[in-house]
Amino acid sequence: MVEPFIPLESNPELLNNLSQSLGLASRVSFHDVYSLDDPSLLSFIPRPAFALLLVFPISDAYEAHRSAEDASLPPYEPTPDDGVIWIKQTIGNACGTYAVLHALLNSPSLEFAPNSLLAAFKNDLPSLAIPSRVAYIESSADLKSKHADVAAIGDTTAPDAFDDTNLHFVAFVKTEDGTLYELDGRRSGPLKRAVLLDTDDILCPVATKYVTQFMDREAEVSSPSASYLQFSLVALAPSFD
Repeated sequence: MVEPFIPLESNPELLNNLSQSLGLASRVSFHDVYSLDDPSLLSFIPRPAFALLLVFPISDAYEAHRSAEDASLPPYEPTPDDGVIWIKQTIGNACGTYAVLHALLNSPSLEFAPNSLLAAFKNDLPSLAIPSRVAYIESSADLKSKHADVAAIGDTTAPDAFDDTNLHFVAFVKTEDGTLYELDGRRSGPLKRAVLLDTDDILCPVATKYVTQFMDREAEVSSPSASYLQFSLVALAPSFD
């Protein structure tokens, strides 16, 4: 059994440090998203935005939704020409790192440093079946080390790797062919949500409605103001400098 990781904060500085240590060479960064419908707050995020990372509570309402939707889907068998790289999560508390990998490996036109982990993953993973992808990620001592390095520098005291957490990361990405995917290693495969226009980025209303569905689901069973406090959102977009 693979040891769990220390959970990551949804902290742009931390996520940027992890991305750069993994080999991200493009001038893109993670930015806090404070609203999906206030133009003045959205204006602070450089555009186009490529991916969103949502942290949400794993509630009974979400688990019922996840189980029902996954049961309705055919088994996922990846092929090299899928146009998306999905990684099944088998490492406990590592959802933040899986979400970062899903965002970076599937956002078009990003550059990775030669001989970096991201360059190796981008080259190797598409040709692997799911069990081989799992073994590949689980055996990466470099990934474990780089995750541990950044998990220790958050704004709050890092929990123990063996602690149970009820918060989870999911990535939303617009791939090269314009497909909007929800990518979560706890699901049964990549979830194709929509096809976006060339002029649409990941913060367009067609895409963000899938983020707000997570919030609306919790608001139906609890106080909206209380449930919304458990969510956080960051966008992968061009850097300020």
